[in-house]
Amino acid sequence: MKLRRLVIPVTALLIAIGVATDAHAAVPADKPAVLTSWSQPTAASANAWLSARQHQSDWASYGFDWSTDYCSDSPDQPLGFDFRLPCARHDFGYRNFKAIGTFPANKGRIDDSFYYDLKAKCAAYNVFVRPACTSLAWTYYQAVKAFGSVALSDAALDRAADLLAKGQAAEARSRA
Repeated sequence: MKLRRLVIPVTALLIAIGVATDAHAAVPADKPAVLTSWSQPTAASANAWLSARQHQSDWASYGFDWSTDYCSDSPDQPLGFDFRLPCARHDFGYRNFKAIGTFPANKGRIDDSFYYDLKAKCAAYNVFVRPACTSLAWTYYQAVKAFGSVALSDAALDRAADLLAKGQAAEARSRA
């Protein structure tokens, strides 16, 4: 009974923002509301965007721009940490909110969601190398927050590489 009570409000919410419950039959009635729902700094938002991305042909007729250059001029996988998906969602937010003319009002949230996604990605790595990942995540976030794109400096990459080496050494010591 509790599950039924939860399913009805969630379904109503999805219908209210114009998203059908079947990903293959999704139809956004209100493009700005859908974009907003896919650009929140939450797991639910990231998962909804990822599901839509995996079925982007279903959304093509509504004019969403799914193109990405991932992390622009910075490495997509700095020191082996895979930042491609967070960068793709960030590109999606920037490109689509610019296209509908509401980018300035949404930039901060898109950047915050980028940092959320980067931290979530870093959380998947073991505790020994995670500080290197979170250091890079912070640097990527600060770059987009200030400049709108990621420009990784050699100094930031060197700091993260040092943290990674220390983490790997600590991990090796813990196994010995």
